[in-house]
Amino acid sequence: MSAQEEVDDKVDANALRKEVQKKYSEVAVAPEGDYHFHTGRPLAKRLGYDDAVADPMPDAAVESFAGVGNPFSLRPLESGERVVDIGSGAGFDCFVAAQQVTPFGHVVGIDMTAEMLNKSRATAQVMAMDHVAFREGLIEDLPVEDGWADAVISNGVINLCADKQQVFAEINRVLKPGGVLQFADIANGKPVPEAAVADVDLWTA
Repeated sequence: MSAQEEVDDKVDANALRKEVQKKYSEVAVAPEGDYHFHTGRPLAKRLGYDDAVADPMPDAAVESFAGVGNPFSLRPLESGERVVDIGSGAGFDCFVAAQQVTPFGHVVGIDMTAEMLNKSRATAQVMAMDHVAFREGLIEDLPVEDGWADAVISNGVINLCADKQQVFAEINRVLKPGGVLQFADIANGKPVPEAAVADVDLWTA
């Protein structure tokens, strides 16, 4: 049995998805809440985002940010690129990407949480970013056509999904030949006890 099959056998993927949705719904509507992770402008600064990019953004674009790294530190995006952000949340990384690709490019954020989508869409309107769109969907089944993207970005989301092989298969599907994956995430290099793998609360904590 592969490592992925062992995870599939131990964790309830639907229960995990619901718990993740619940947690990040809270982050969308109450970004000032007490969470086990950092959020907002202080986090963006800590992770190395350019103040000149983040500071001018409205609070709604930044306050619910809960990433774990800075995918743009790997490579700045280029003007005209088409980008997919998987697990886009309230849209902070999408808005950073939109500035890098300029109005000649296009950014699509994918998220499964209604509250995050409502917030990101409203903020995109306020910021007059017509080349940014947000779609409801799962990162295991991306609502993006084959070979559309020059780049896929993600920030602290893949670790929250049980079926990572399917996630990477979807990323490969939507990327153009020669396209680029830029993501930041949490990884564990040590064996995880079976009881921990099966504990949905630990996945979100």
